[in-house]
Parts: sequence; structure tokens; C-alpha cells
Amino acid sequence: MEDVDPKRRLLVAAAGIAAALPFTRISAATAQAASQSTPDTIRGTHTSFGTIKQIDAGDLNIGYADVGPADGKPVVLLHGWPYDIHCYVDVAPQLAKAGYRVIVPYVRGYGSTKFLSDSTMRNGQQGAVAADVIALMDALKIKSAVFGGCDWGARSAAIVAALWPERCEALVAVSGYLIGSQALNKAPLPPKAELLWWYQYYFATERGLLGYQKYTKDFARLVWEQASPKWAFDDATFERSATAFANPDHVAVSVHNYRWRLGLAEGEAKYDDIEKKLASFPNINVPSITLEGDANGAPHPEPSVYAKKFSGRYQHRALTGGIGHNLPQEAPLAFSQAVIDADNLK
Repeated sequence: MEDVDPKRRLLVAAAGIAAALPFTRISAATAQAASQSTPDTIRGTHTSFGTIKQIDAGDLNIGYADVGPADGKPVVLLHGWPYDIHCYVDVAPQLAKAGYRVIVPYVRGYGSTKFLSDSTMRNGQQGAVAADVIALMDALKIKSAVFGGCDWGARSAAIVAALWPERCEALVAVSGYLIGSQALNKAPLPPKAELLWWYQYYFATERGLLGYQKYTKDFARLVWEQASPKWAFDDATFERSATAFANPDHVAVSVHNYRWRLGLAEGEAKYDDIEKKLASFPNINVPSITLEGDANGAPHPEPSVYAKKFSGRYQHRALTGGIGHNLPQEAPLAFSQAVIDADNLK
């Protein structure tokens, strides 16, 4: 599920977490709160990206959808757990019609993305997942792009914006600033907030690892239902994404991600510098729009908690109408428009 560490653990409850983040004053941000309830006429219009391309990038051979004109401005859209590239199956065509080239990669451990070496650690830490995005851009010779993300993808997009701002022209992030740290994760949350992270603690056990291996699809469907309680997705919609979980590294990467957050698993030394920078909770200076649905059943922070982390041109948009955690797939028209608008927040 969405990320800031485990699904909003980081910023999940303004009480306690707001105090933990080193917020600074907004220097040039225009923060606007807008409530949107436009009927989403494109939701469910598309069911496939067609041909998935493959490219070697860093530690991976990455599978990705490539939609729109080859010479269009690049947009990189990043999915989370337990979802896949179909989060953006209705978003990508909309952006392509607007002239963008849309790249939607499978995260490590999903779909056709595979590790190049059997000896590479199946690492799910935030620095590794974000570094994969930079490696993909380098492989595709994309100097900079507009970024959009939800769940783990929102965190990765935010990391790129914060640490590699020259690679990120603008950002759209569901549920805001999700960058976390192991040190912050040591702080306990109130019991009701901890309850929302049940799967995090399950994954911390050997029973949880075995349970996720055995019941991967059942587990994912339960998370979908809890995170988006008003989204009436059908079996076909779920199954299209569930095929991505058959990746041989999916369980290992997923479980390592949550164990690493709690300090129960080691990361890789090559990402230490990235994690050190992220532990300072750097501001995001690129033009940004954050989005939140009114029916998000996953842990998530209040916009007021993270607004000051966006120190450039900035807007927050609240979506009504029963929009849950998988916002791009549930409200693709609103998400697409946010990408276009963020690109114009100059």
C-alpha cells in the first residue's frame, strides 16, 4: 500500500508525526486546496497497454509501457504495492492525447521486471526502488520528466524530486510527502494507527512471509478492499493486476520493504548515501500537486502535515465521490489533469 514508510506510517496522524518532520517555512509556494467531484468519464475505458517493452537498467531488466508520441515530453508514472501498471491504464492514453510520452514501469518484483543477476539482493528499501527510476531514465536517455505516483510510487517520485530535481520537471503525488526513514519508524503510533499497519507486522514474521507466498492474490485483494472501500472493482480488473504478482521476486521484495522500514532487515551499502539524505526529510522544490481521495482506507497523513515540505509552486486537491487509495485508477481524469496542471505550474 501506499507508502511513507508503510502506508503512511511516516506521516500517518498529524499528531506525533508532524512534530517529527523538520518542516521549514514556505518560501515561494502557492498552496491551494481544491475539492473536486467531477464525474470520471474515462474510468474503465481501457484494459491494456498493449506491448510491454523491456530494457536493461541498473540491476534490472525493466518491463514498461510506452504510450504516446516518441518525441513528446516524458511523463513517468509509478505504481505501488499491491498494485501494478494498470493503476494508469486510463491515465496514460489521456496524457498521450495531450502530447506526452508516458512511461509506466513495473517496479522491481512485479510483472516482467527481473533482476539481471541471481546474486543481487532482492531489496525493497526506498532508496533502491527510487534509484531504479533514475537507472531507467538513463537507459532510455530521458534527461528529465514529469512524475506521477501513488503508494510506493508516490514515495519514489518524491525521492526523485527531492534528490534529483534536475530529473523531475513537476510532481503529482497521491497522499503527499511519503519519504521516510528507519529512525522515524522507531517511534510508536497510537493504537488505532498501528492497527492500520497490520500487514507490516505480519510481514515481520516467518508466518507472514509464508502466508504471503501462499495467499498472494487473496492478500492483495483484501488490501484493495480495505484501502478503497467504495471502489466497486470487478474480478477482471483485479486479475489484470494480479498477474504482476506472479513475478518470482515479488514476495521477497515486498516483505523486505516492510521489514527494512522497521529496521528488521538490512539494506545495501550502496544506498547508504541516499538514505542519509532522505533521513533529513529534504524539501521538494519542483512544481507539485498532491491529491487525496475522500474514501482512502489506508493510513495517510492530513495535507496540513506535509504542505510545507513542498517549497516550490504547490497545490493540494481533495477528491470527493468515494475515491480511495488507488486514486489514479479510481479517478483517472482527475489524475491526468493534475499531471498536465503540474507541468504548467511554472
